[in-house]
Amino acid sequence: MTSLGPHSGVLSPDRLASARELFPHTRKGMIFLNHAGTSPLSIRVVKAMQEYLSDRSEGKIDTYFSDVPMVAATKAFIAQIINAESPDRIALSANTTDAINIVATGLPWKSGDRILLNSAEFPANVWPYLHLRRLGVEIDSIPSINGVVTPEMIDSAITPRTKLLGLSAVQFLSGFRSNLDAIGELCRQHNIVFAVDGIQAVGAVRLDVQHLKIDALSAGGEKWQMSPHGTGFLYITEQLQSRAQHAALGWLAVKEPWEFYNFSQPVATTARRYEGGSQIMPSLWGMHAALSTLLEFGTDAIESHILALTRILCERLLAIPGVTLITPLENSRRAGIVTVEPPEGLDVGAILNALVGRNIHPAVREGKIRYSPHFYNTPDEMETTAAATGECIDALRR
Repeated sequence: MTSLGPHSGVLSPDRLASARELFPHTRKGMIFLNHAGTSPLSIRVVKAMQEYLSDRSEGKIDTYFSDVPMVAATKAFIAQIINAESPDRIALSANTTDAINIVATGLPWKSGDRILLNSAEFPANVWPYLHLRRLGVEIDSIPSINGVVTPEMIDSAITPRTKLLGLSAVQFLSGFRSNLDAIGELCRQHNIVFAVDGIQAVGAVRLDVQHLKIDALSAGGEKWQMSPHGTGFLYITEQLQSRAQHAALGWLAVKEPWEFYNFSQPVATTARRYEGGSQIMPSLWGMHAALSTLLEFGTDAIESHILALTRILCERLLAIPGVTLITPLENSRRAGIVTVEPPEGLDVGAILNALVGRNIHPAVREGKIRYSPHFYNTPDEMETTAAATGECIDALRR
C-alpha cells in the first residue's frame, strides 16, 4: 500500500501512533469512518467521565464547585478553537439545534421578514427557522447544485427584507465546504445576520469566527469535536447578543445566580445568559477532555491530516468504474467528508453491509456512501477502504 510522504500534510508517524493509542477500536482492526455521524470516545474522555461519576457516587458527591473551573476551561478551549473574542462569547448547549434555536427564537422578527436557507441543509438547520413562519416570517431556499452553494447564488437570492442567512460551514451530505470568508463579507454589507451551523467543521477544519464575520456559530460536540452526546455550544457576538432576547430564562442566566432572592437583578452580560439551569456535567467533563486533546494535537495539524486523507479517498474512489464523486476535489471546498454515489442499479445498503463485514464503517445517507475520517485515521486505511469499496462493488455486479 502507498503511504503518504513526510511533506504530504499527514501527522508524523510518532504523532499518529500516539493518536491511535487513544482509541481502542483501532487495536481491533476497525476502520471507523463515520465521524460526521458520531465519533468514538477516546480513553481520555471515558476516564474523565468515569472519574466524575465515581466522585458523584462514592467521593465527595457534591462536586458543583469543582465543576465550575472545568466549565470555564471548556469555554476557553472552544474560544481558542474558533478564535472567539473571549470565552464570554460562548454559551454551552446540549446540541446544535438548541444553539440555533437561541438565535432563531430570540431575534425581534416582524411579519414579512425573510430568512435565507438552501436545499442542501441538514434538518437541524432548517426546522428552527421554519417554525418562525407562525410569526409571519418568510423562508427563501436556494436550490443548491450538487450540494454546492456559492456566494454568487446567495447574493442573487438576497432581498431587501432578508434578515438572516442560515448556512452550514460544511454540508452534511456532499461535504461541500462553503466560502465563509466571502459570504461573511456579503452578509456584513447587507446587514444580514450570518448564522452558521458548524457541526461538520469545528474539530475538523479551522474556523475563525472573527475573520469570517460570523455572528452566530452553533455546533454539537458529538461529531468532529469527539465529545459525548449532550454537548455543544453557541458562539454569539456581543452585538447580536444585544438583540437576541430569551425565549426562556433560568436561574443561572442572571448576573449573580447565588443571590437567590434578588429577583430584580439583570441577566448576565456574557453569553452565559442563554444557559438556563444545571448542565450535563458527565458529558461536559468528557467534552473538556476531548477538546484538550484536539488542542494538544493542534487544529492546523488536524486539518492538514484530514485533508490529506480525504484527498486519497477522493482520488481512489473516483477511479472505481461507475462511481460518482459528490464531494469537491479542491482542498478549499472540502473538509472531512467524502461522499460517492455507487453505480446505478446497485443496492447501497448491500455495499455498506459488505464493507462492515470487512470491519470498515462508513455511513449511508440519501442513497450515497459517506466516508468521514478523523485525525487518528491513517493513509493506509484510506487505501484499504477505497480498494475494499471497489471489490464490494465488483462482487455485487456479478
